[in-house]
Amino acid sequence: MMSGRKQNICDSKTFEVIFKTYAKDIRSFLFFKTQDIQAAEDILQDVFVKLWNNCSNVSFDKVKSYLYSIANNVFLNQVKHLKVVQNYKQHHKKESTNESPEFILLEKEFLEKLEITIARLPEKQREVFLLSRIEKKKYKEIAVQLNISVKAVEKRMHQALVTMRQEIGNI
Repeated sequence: MMSGRKQNICDSKTFEVIFKTYAKDIRSFLFFKTQDIQAAEDILQDVFVKLWNNCSNVSFDKVKSYLYSIANNVFLNQVKHLKVVQNYKQHHKKESTNESPEFILLEKEFLEKLEITIARLPEKQREVFLLSRIEKKKYKEIAVQLNISVKAVEKRMHQALVTMRQEIGNI
């Protein structure tokens, strides 16, 4: 234990110790979930960036559970994101078999733009958007799950939709 003082995660030496202590286990945890070493490595980097960005809000004694929670959430967000793309592709594949090459190209460009736009949404907006549009949850259910108000859910969803319209509206 520490000698009376609280360890500060924002201190680069402490952060490095945390990375060295947990990175290997979290990478293994993520590889088990993704079955893709590159995806696991990418998520691992995101996890530690999020820890660094929130270092002043995470206590040292809770860092392990924080890291695993973030790792799992980032993984789940990626899974949800892939579901959006796959569902769209699957749904529109059946309908577009007799379409012109120009239409198919435009559709491909739209899907790529959709995927990029969803990925670029701020995390809180993306989370609400995916829970609402992919998991078909009601705003009240999302509010309970995220421990926020229904008004906050509505605001995040509105902001996500405004961004989506700005980015994709011209296709």
